[in-house]
Amino acid sequence: MVNEKFEITFDAEVAELLFRKKISIVFSTYQAGALVIIGSPEGRTLHQIPVSFKKPMGIALQDNKLAVAGLEEVVFFSNAEDIVGSMQNNDKGFDTVYVQRAAYNVGMIDVHDIAFGDGQLWGINTKFSCIATFDINYSFRPKWKPNFIDYLTPEDKCHMNGMVMQDGLPKYVTALAKSNEKEGWRKDIMSSGILMEVPTSEIILEGLAMPHSPLWIDGELYLLESGKGLLIRVDIEHKKKEVVFSFNRFVRGLTYFEGYLFIGTSKMRKSSETFNKLDVTEQSNYAGFIIFDLKKKVIVGELNYQDTVDEIYDIAHFDGFIKPAIISQYQDQHNQVIVFPKHVFWKQSKEKEEEKN
Repeated sequence: MVNEKFEITFDAEVAELLFRKKISIVFSTYQAGALVIIGSPEGRTLHQIPVSFKKPMGIALQDNKLAVAGLEEVVFFSNAEDIVGSMQNNDKGFDTVYVQRAAYNVGMIDVHDIAFGDGQLWGINTKFSCIATFDINYSFRPKWKPNFIDYLTPEDKCHMNGMVMQDGLPKYVTALAKSNEKEGWRKDIMSSGILMEVPTSEIILEGLAMPHSPLWIDGELYLLESGKGLLIRVDIEHKKKEVVFSFNRFVRGLTYFEGYLFIGTSKMRKSSETFNKLDVTEQSNYAGFIIFDLKKKVIVGELNYQDTVDEIYDIAHFDGFIKPAIISQYQDQHNQVIVFPKHVFWKQSKEKEEEKN
């Protein structure tokens, strides 16, 4: 099946599963400068909603809140009220709308994974090699750094990227190397990656090939070894890993829903000095996502982009919505909608105001 917009190919099982589970997928592509929402309103076709964004990276969803890490800011959205129900014209059939509520300027600190917890937003500050929180007072508040990082400086020493939360606080993080040198992680990306415990800095796994996207699922920790195209399960107690499946392509971005993993895939830049060293570069010809049955350990279906999208960083899902929309400050509708508890008002267009007069 082919969708002309953004030129995607996808298996019929992708549309069927999204519709049956009543979920939609959202992923960040910093290369294409967009958040992309994928849903299936009818179970046979897919609908795409690309939202322009400056270098989107980590995505966090909790209750009615959505946060996205961008080039120089962390942006917050909310669907707290029934905005769809108040729209005079919803010919596109949206079933919820997330409206931008705030943006914190954080500077170019290269925020990767983010997550809501303990009443605030937590994130990986990759440039300064630490975990941070964000508020209106500072670019960031440093909360934790690995014990091998001597002081905070914008040198991307270990390329910390992934984060797992437990009880509202960060518990495990991934990094591409145990390095205290400026961009020291670049030396041996196929065997220098680590998984650490927070706050002790205890190394649970080492020798990993570009670990990304750690995720806690039903009492077990999973992550992706992007450089080898592997999904692995972590035996935390014995500090061992088990290969669950080899996708034989670059995988990054992971979300889970009712037995299924949605895994982002990227097309590798063979001209890149970093990526051309990877085992999976030659096989990584398309960006998109894979749906993986975690119990049966089989690929259920996949979606691939023929152009436009080459790299995906994070992937998440909207539970209960098959066609959500996102309104950012750069869209006209952002200044037309006013929301407060139990009320939504839309500003009328100038044409309609003139008609009333």
